[in-house]
Amino acid sequence: MSDALKVAIPTPLPVTLGSGRLGARRAWRQWRNPIGLVGAVVILITVLVAIGAPLVTPFEPSSQAHKRLLPPGAPYLMGTDELGRDTFSRIVFGARVSLQVGALAVTIALVVGTSLGLLGGFYGGRLDEVLMRVVDIMFAFPGIVLAIVIAGLLGPSRNNAMLAIGVVYAPAFARVVRGSVLSVMAEPYMESARVMGASDWRAIRLYVLPNVLAPLIVMVSVYLSQAILSEAALSFLGLGTQPPEPSWGGMLSASRPYMELAPWMAIFPGAAIMLVVLGFNFLGDGLRDVLDPRLRTL
Repeated sequence: MSDALKVAIPTPLPVTLGSGRLGARRAWRQWRNPIGLVGAVVILITVLVAIGAPLVTPFEPSSQAHKRLLPPGAPYLMGTDELGRDTFSRIVFGARVSLQVGALAVTIALVVGTSLGLLGGFYGGRLDEVLMRVVDIMFAFPGIVLAIVIAGLLGPSRNNAMLAIGVVYAPAFARVVRGSVLSVMAEPYMESARVMGASDWRAIRLYVLPNVLAPLIVMVSVYLSQAILSEAALSFLGLGTQPPEPSWGGMLSASRPYMELAPWMAIFPGAAIMLVVLGFNFLGDGLRDVLDPRLRTL
């Protein structure tokens, strides 16, 4: 092997944020979006509250040993529902459900979509055509409608809702990853790697994946909010988390007959959904500013 060919092979491109303490300091200096910080704080508080739910809540979320439809006040901070259950306790435990469903659904979408995008963009040809036509077909259906169909066919449950949401969002990840892979494949260092006889797995691991991480991180943060919304919609329709397990969408569905008599039954779970979704969207906006080199140069 000649020295000229050795020089032609570049080292793997580093992730935009760098590594170690220097990378963390650089990322902190580049984080100039206060909205992103607000989103990070909201999500951090939500995660901590969900983890410490048994310590935060004053009552069991399924306990019916209270008066029905009590307005907000001590000791029921957010009132009680139609069965005498503490609304605050159910919202706190519902955060666990929403975060779990969102995280696992986006993980499914990330793994499936990234695999499809890598295969299609890296190998191209007939395989790419087939995979992208499947993605186009799935994009032809509204996401929530497709999730309802899948969840309805599989049966109402939280696990089936996670699977349905993950399948629905996988094409978006596949499309973004494929576009990033195609741009990487056109770079000179990929041609040099092929000339040197680098295996497909080595080329993907060292040269392709590091260059698609930045958009994937932003997509994960944004689609977490979409997954939480979708889970709430499926639970509202009776296709997601099943009672008596607390779910924000299920609480909204149960509040419909009592909107005039006990509006807090709908206000508080609706506000919880809004805050968490905004938090993830704000966080994604901040991450985009940090990870996108074009925005940093403006």
